[in-house]
Amino acid sequence: MLFWTHLMNVFRSSDVKLLCLVLALGTCSSSSADDGPPPNVIIILVDDLGSLDTHVYGAEDLVTPHLDALAERGVRFTQFYAAAPVCSPSRAGLLTGRYPVRAGVPWNAPPPPLPGIVYEAGMPTSEVTIADMLHEAGYATALVGKWHLGVAPGKTPIDQGFDHSFGHLSGCIDNYSHTFYWHGPNRHDLWRNGEEVFADGEFFPDLMVAEATQFIEAHRDEPFFLYFAMNLPHYPLQGEAHWLEHYEHLPYPRNLYAAQVSTMDERIGGLIAVVDELGLRERTLIIFQSDHGHSVEERTHFGGGYSGPYRSAKFSLFEGGIRVPAIVSLPGTIPEGELRDQVAHSCDWLPTIADFTGATILNDDLDGLSLKDVILSNALTPHEVLHWQVELGTESLWAVREGDWKLIGNPIDPTAPEELLDPLFLSNLADDITEQTNLAEQHPEIVDRLRALHEASQ
Repeated sequence: MLFWTHLMNVFRSSDVKLLCLVLALGTCSSSSADDGPPPNVIIILVDDLGSLDTHVYGAEDLVTPHLDALAERGVRFTQFYAAAPVCSPSRAGLLTGRYPVRAGVPWNAPPPPLPGIVYEAGMPTSEVTIADMLHEAGYATALVGKWHLGVAPGKTPIDQGFDHSFGHLSGCIDNYSHTFYWHGPNRHDLWRNGEEVFADGEFFPDLMVAEATQFIEAHRDEPFFLYFAMNLPHYPLQGEAHWLEHYEHLPYPRNLYAAQVSTMDERIGGLIAVVDELGLRERTLIIFQSDHGHSVEERTHFGGGYSGPYRSAKFSLFEGGIRVPAIVSLPGTIPEGELRDQVAHSCDWLPTIADFTGATILNDDLDGLSLKDVILSNALTPHEVLHWQVELGTESLWAVREGDWKLIGNPIDPTAPEELLDPLFLSNLADDITEQTNLAEQHPEIVDRLRALHEASQ
């Protein structure tokens, strides 16, 4: 009966989603019938967190006890990649299991519209998300936090499989006024289920935890999916006063950024505490990752984040822009306190979640591959090749990784914008994780092979 109840809601979706559903009817089955109820799913996606910017990843100057504890109760990846080096494409890849250019999001989605202006860009409604998949499997679904995949009617969370949504639709907001504050007049951007709401003066991350708590409590007796998309440590850097005081000994702007990271970590701790208090921890798959590397933009004081040996930052396809912290936990099912050095990718979460929940994948044209065997038994990576591509103006920035070889097309490095880079940059990550030496001239045959792989992926 639960399946048919949710079927009526799907009729509101696009024809493509409906076709995927119809095709799935013949094979749809629930693995939970014999194994008990499927696990709840929480994805915690944070914003602009550097490759190594938690204590458990080696940042000795940062206090992140809640993420450290999550790693102690799960598996931590050391070669995990975001789908893109910038916000919207990265989110599209995670939610759809498809490379962002194939999911219709080659660059950032637009800001909130001004009066008389309609921004149609955003992720096409025809894309099938994790929320669509789990909604169809009988889950209650919610987005709490940052969307940034479209602001026009038909491009919002409730059009993409979420029963409930609360947060901002654009790329960032001031945490107290909840306004988008550049490119013209300030525009208020706080919404609940498509309706504008106001909470002036209240700290947005606290509003997120409160909203998520209400959702979890309301659905504690049924499977739920919560996409908890934090807007921290993304600018504006508005870390709490006690953390600013704690980090006052650090150099600027690391002190401001560090306060933002620990403020973020406290809210993650508050969310996980709710799961614990309700006795749901061993029934809840928790996934954590950053959407890409740290920012060196002017609005984040030109830095503060930490990528260790990895070159560059947000916007770049060097390792510091796309290699991110990632943790997965399901106590009693997933090993605890273990590392995985296998290559993995945020597009992998959709098929991985399907494997852990028994949900039917509604779109078989995926780029992600399940990590379940990697997580449970330390199996080899399922990937032979990985691709990245984003569109910056009229230029495509792209990369291919095959084994230890990585080729970047039209590379940029915002940490060294004055450096002129060759249009093709080849590195061997096993020999040079810093990507400082371009090997393209030494290995033209490898360049040709990887470039052909990129062109074949178009």
